[in-house]
Amino acid sequence: MMMGSEKMNNSMEIEDENIEKTKISLMRILVEKQDPSSKEVEDGALRRFLRARNLDVEKASNMFLKYLNWKRNFVPNGSISPSEIRHEIQQNKMFLQGWDKKGRPIALLLAARHFQHEGGVDEFKRTYFTFQTSTNSQKVLVDDDFEFSLTGFIVYLFDKIITRMPPGQEKFIVIGDLKGWGYANSDIRAYLAALSLVQDYYPERLEKLFVVHAPYIFMTAWKVVYPFIDPKTRKKIIFVDNKSLKSTLLEEIDESQLPATLGGKLELVPIHNS
Repeated sequence: MMMGSEKMNNSMEIEDENIEKTKISLMRILVEKQDPSSKEVEDGALRRFLRARNLDVEKASNMFLKYLNWKRNFVPNGSISPSEIRHEIQQNKMFLQGWDKKGRPIALLLAARHFQHEGGVDEFKRTYFTFQTSTNSQKVLVDDDFEFSLTGFIVYLFDKIITRMPPGQEKFIVIGDLKGWGYANSDIRAYLAALSLVQDYYPERLEKLFVVHAPYIFMTAWKVVYPFIDPKTRKKIIFVDNKSLKSTLLEEIDESQLPATLGGKLELVPIHNS
């Protein structure tokens, strides 16, 4: 027989699910009224935005409507073409590996291979990013020296990862390997762009970000970026000590799915070849 505490827990879970379903229905009414195209959106997408705003229907609806507007303007063709982000792909810095023990796809970033773009102004795009922090909303203007290709590359990455998700899975794992990282690789614009996308346009997609081989000098850049990370995202970022690197990763990822560069058995697969 089921113990009393188990019955109570199950009852609470069912109640929470019902509350969430009700709020998703209310959210759908709000967003469809303002943007009829949202009728094609699945409940799962609305649920992610709702959870990102702690089940506040109004805030989640506003967040989702901003996402739809951004998507139409930034990705008018529905996806980013590799030809639009050629510079980023040529750096060969991002890889799509296997899956963790719960079936979440894994991406690996070799941060020492990232360098700021020096292309022409035609590739640049003026973009505003709004970052939510625990105390206030901060607006950062990224002017004409911000590369369209950089943000496009991150969108390309996220969309690639999402297409690899098995049924029932909504989140992914990222391993940021900072081995060899130096000031030449520091790119605050890139970090803020990635944060904006994760927090504002792809909420509740990131399960964990493992930061490995982080050199001491990286903390200078980290101190600049940290205030822009919302509380939910902060909990997902894990700095892994070198001494416990492999054992920590093996708690989440089987050795057969762990990149060979980190002690596993899986060879690196560049994102554009995945």
